[in-house]
Amino acid sequence: MKKLLLLSAFALLAACSSHAPSNQASLEGEVFYLQRIALPPAATLSVSLQDVSLMDAPAVTLASQSGPVKGNVPLPFQLSYDPAKVQPGHRYAVSARIELDGKLLFINTEHHGVRLDGSDPQPVRIKVDQVR
Repeated sequence: MKKLLLLSAFALLAACSSHAPSNQASLEGEVFYLQRIALPPAATLSVSLQDVSLMDAPAVTLASQSGPVKGNVPLPFQLSYDPAKVQPGHRYAVSARIELDGKLLFINTEHHGVRLDGSDPQPVRIKVDQVR
C-alpha cells in the first residue's frame, strides 16, 4: 500500500511539473573563429540576443552572457530569455565579441538572425572575425 501511495504521489508531481508554465526559454550555441591561434587566458566572451527590428533606434537586448573564455573554440553559450518579450513581426539576432582588457579581438561581422519560434538550429553557430 505504501508503494502504491508513493507511486501515485510521484505521478501526480510529474503531471503537475510537466504542465507548469515556463517563463524562460533558452538559445544555445557556440562561437568560433577560423584562425589557428589560442586566446589569452584573460580573454572574455560576450554574447547577446537583441531585437533588431527598428533601423533608426538602438537594438533592445533580450538576453546577454559575458564571462571568461574557458578552453578552445568552439566556445559554448546559453542565453535565457523571456518568451513573452518576443513579438510577432520583429527581427532578432545574436551577436558575439571576444575582448582582452577592454580591447576588441574578435567580433561577428555577419548578421546571425534567429526566429525564436523553436525552429532555430541548435546550437546556433556564430563565426567571429579577428579585428586588426
